Amino acid sequence: MVSKLTLFHGSNVIVKNPKVLTNGFYKDFGYGFYCTNLEKQAQRWALTKRNKHVVNIYEYMPDDNLKMLKFEKMTDEWLQFVVDCRRGLEHSYDIVEGPMADDTIWDYIEEYVEGSISKEAFWMLVKFKYPTHQIVFCTERALAALRFVRSYAL
Repeated sequence: MVSKLTLFHGSNVIVKNPKVLTNGFYKDFGYGFYCTNLEKQAQRWALTKRNKHVVNIYEYMPDDNLKMLKFEKMTDEWLQFVVDCRRGLEHSYDIVEGPMADDTIWDYIEEYVEGSISKEAFWMLVKFKYPTHQIVFCTERALAALRFVRSYAL
C-alpha cells in the first residue's frame, strides 16, 4: 500500500489551489506545478522570490492511473528529457519526478548541446554537493492527487 507523501513548494504567496502554468520560460520537466520532497530546497526556492518568502506544504497520494515518469538519478535519458523540455518540446506525462538541473547545470547542458563539451565532461561537471529533487504536476488530473496542508513564511 502506497502512503501519502509530504511535498513542498517555495513561493512568494500561499498557494492553496495550485494550477498548471503554461507560460514563461521552459523548465527541466516542462510546464506544470513544481514541488519537492526536500523542505530545505523549497526554502531555497522561496528565498529567490521577491517581497515575501513562503513555503507551501502538500500531501500527495500517488495514483497508479496517472502517467508518470520518474528518474531516480541523472542519466543520459534524464539529460535528453531535460534538454527536450528546456527547448519547449512537450511530453504526455501527468507527473515527472527526478533530480533538478540548477542554473550551473543548465550552462553545462547548453555547452553539451552546442558540442563545446563531451557527454563525459558533462557528467564530471554536474556532480552535486547536496541532493536535489523535483516533482512536477503537469496536468489538472495530476493536481487532483495533491492536497494543501498549510504554509509558513520564512
